[in-house]
Amino acid sequence: MVSTDHSQAVLADEGFHTAHADRSDRFASFNPEEFPIPRGTGEEEDWRFTPMDRVAPFIHNVEGVRDATVTATVVGGARVEEVDRSDPRLGTVGKPDDRAAALAWSAFQRAHIVTLDGSEHADVVAMITGEGTLSVAHTLITAAPEASGTVVLEHTGSGDLTETVEIEVGAHADLTVVSVQEQERCASQHSAQRIRVGEGAKFRHIVVTIGGDLIRMTTACELEGERSDTELLGAYITESHQHHEHRIFVDHVAPHCKSRATYKGALQGDEAHSVWIGDVLIRAQAAQTDTYELNRNLVLTEGAKADSVPNLEILTGDIAGAGHASATGRFDDEQLFYLMARGIPADVARRLVVRGFFAELVEQIEVDSVRTKLMDAIERELDLADAGSGEEA
Repeated sequence: MVSTDHSQAVLADEGFHTAHADRSDRFASFNPEEFPIPRGTGEEEDWRFTPMDRVAPFIHNVEGVRDATVTATVVGGARVEEVDRSDPRLGTVGKPDDRAAALAWSAFQRAHIVTLDGSEHADVVAMITGEGTLSVAHTLITAAPEASGTVVLEHTGSGDLTETVEIEVGAHADLTVVSVQEQERCASQHSAQRIRVGEGAKFRHIVVTIGGDLIRMTTACELEGERSDTELLGAYITESHQHHEHRIFVDHVAPHCKSRATYKGALQGDEAHSVWIGDVLIRAQAAQTDTYELNRNLVLTEGAKADSVPNLEILTGDIAGAGHASATGRFDDEQLFYLMARGIPADVARRLVVRGFFAELVEQIEVDSVRTKLMDAIERELDLADAGSGEEA
């Protein structure tokens, strides 16, 4: 089943607070009690695509959960600290804007702070493992002015994980943050990632979701500094009965900034479900903004469903460019026939089509280990597709 919705943002009142004039007026708080428990009626915009029974562990009381296991390796000009929740650096990048994010903030006891000091290029890999019934993780990533580096967050394990990631990108820094969701099929994750990008900085956020039962990730990126440049890339492979939900919000606050968002996903299997929500706000003072968001979904089999909703709010008439595109389609049988008519076997032709769908995005992932994980996941999907269609071909 295919669902693609091209619409402007509709910001609904959840019952506790007045309706929003635009996304900038969205309610946010560190106190989970100030958010209602989602009713799952389909009328609450934030939750209307989410299976409420499966997300229940993240929206009810999470007191007493254990901190996730985190191990990190560092190369170059960076350091990783483990701190308690009283550290004043925590909670400085935005606020939670839904109940699950506020509960994640309230639940952790220990957090990890990754600091890129700017002395030399840095590479950091942090393994975050959910264990037991429910674990919590909180990570703050700070790039000092003019610092450069890459931080990879690899999520693994068989337990559910609720998480907050704060990212502060200093003036003229060059930072890439990669979030890989590769949990076992029995595990679920809710991740709230909040980002602030400073003046003249270059920031790239890469999401690769290839595991888990339910993955729900909200990414809010504020372009606070003039002439900053942000790119949000995402790839997801969604199999039978998996729910992968990615919600992004790009907030253009300062003038002369650029943003690009590109997410691509492939789905196959009964009740495979992906959700992509892309919100972009260009504020009144954000003159000469240049923004574009794109979501593409490739449905490989019957029984899979993709929901895609791009939203664009423009509060100024002085922009360099703004647009969005969304498309969800079934496997291209005509393209497959074209290749087979030229002597290419069906299984090889199918692989060429799917690889071609992801090729441009994969090329933009400059972290070798992450690119390999994604390509391996694509190959696994192709093996499954070949097994399911071998008789037909």
